[in-house]
Amino acid sequence: MLVFIWLTVSLSTNKGALGWGEQYCQHLGYCVNFENITAEAGLCAVIPCSFTSRFEPKYIIWYKCEYHKEICRVSDTVFNSNKRSSNVQSGFKGRVSLLEPDVTQKNCSIIINDLRVSDSGYYQLRVEGEGEKDKFTFTVAKLLLSVTDLNQKAELKIPPLTDGQQVTLTCTAPGFCSGSPPKFTWMWRRKAENSSHIPGNITASTTENLTAVAQSHSSTLTFKPSVENHNTDITCKVSFIGGKTTEETATLNVNFNPVNHCDSAYGALPWVVAGVSLGVNVLCMIQILVLWNSRRKIKPAEVDPTYVSLQKLDTSPEYDVIVQRR
Repeated sequence: MLVFIWLTVSLSTNKGALGWGEQYCQHLGYCVNFENITAEAGLCAVIPCSFTSRFEPKYIIWYKCEYHKEICRVSDTVFNSNKRSSNVQSGFKGRVSLLEPDVTQKNCSIIINDLRVSDSGYYQLRVEGEGEKDKFTFTVAKLLLSVTDLNQKAELKIPPLTDGQQVTLTCTAPGFCSGSPPKFTWMWRRKAENSSHIPGNITASTTENLTAVAQSHSSTLTFKPSVENHNTDITCKVSFIGGKTTEETATLNVNFNPVNHCDSAYGALPWVVAGVSLGVNVLCMIQILVLWNSRRKIKPAEVDPTYVSLQKLDTSPEYDVIVQRR
């Protein structure tokens, strides 16, 4: 049988009396300190809370019910630190936990993971001790949790890209929640093309424990860019439980490396083009110029003079003449 203590409510509230937020007091030394919270679906909500009581608490209970109800019902339970209790609503099981497991510290802060828009509403605190009369529900105020749609974006980190040099891209999910790890999807799209999966070594979701209840989730993509990847879009999509998704897109800027291009295609030949030692024959040189000019945005009527200086390093007869003028 549940026993509730009915007390007269003090009309005064103090800002930050227990360190932050609003303090709501009832007579006989029962006060609760919290503030309303706004969070986004798919992420988590950390609800800071502390209280004072005239008995040593053993269990902390949170309810969710309509604002007009003075006392929520047992069926409204969303969290109970008493592991033997089976009254927690099925939709909240496993999603709510205390930030401070030691209830005697009178810290009633909780974290709600895998947020849903339906989690929005009013929450009420109750504490229980060892004795039959050591039970108290804070009817003086309810905490309001507002859950909005997911607006935060993933964070995409792209280091400098050079043709032919392996690189690793990192995508970090928004939020620092300890709930269900999100799913990462990497896609790329050339201009005027549909998205497709990008070739490369993609890691599964990596989790970094920041605190006992806070984690960072990320994924990496390792691949070797080429000049063909220049000016293409790459997207990292993050999917959370409940169907909530967010993504971030960036345009790749691949630095052209003619040394890598011609060495891999034609082997090393002894010529210096534009002051850089290249393995190049005439065909390779022409291809370099085409690729180089294709990266430059030149208007139709604009003159684009390109100068290439050639220095002969080998005196063997087969390299005596590059172009013979008549």
